[in-house]
Amino acid sequence: MMTISSRIAATAIATLFLASSAFAQTTAPAAPAPAAKAAPAEKKAEMPRSAASLQCSKDADAKNVHGKERKKFMSECKKAAKDAMAKPKS
Repeated sequence: MMTISSRIAATAIATLFLASSAFAQTTAPAAPAPAAKAAPAEKKAEMPRSAASLQCSKDADAKNVHGKERKKFMSECKKAAKDAMAKPKS
């Protein structure tokens, strides 16, 4: 007959074998994305938003503009801000 301590030891050893085989069967991690795809995301993160862009965004929020209308509003707003800065003051 097995004693309690030998049963505990046998259970512990069996658990280790089962756990190690479970970890060994995990799937391989997904392949990393190609560098060409990662570059635009990094470039986007590096570019700070201009003051005009931030102001136009606040204006769009105030007007509750969303979706395609927001994109159009932002484009026009930023273009107007750029034109206003380009014109010399008289």
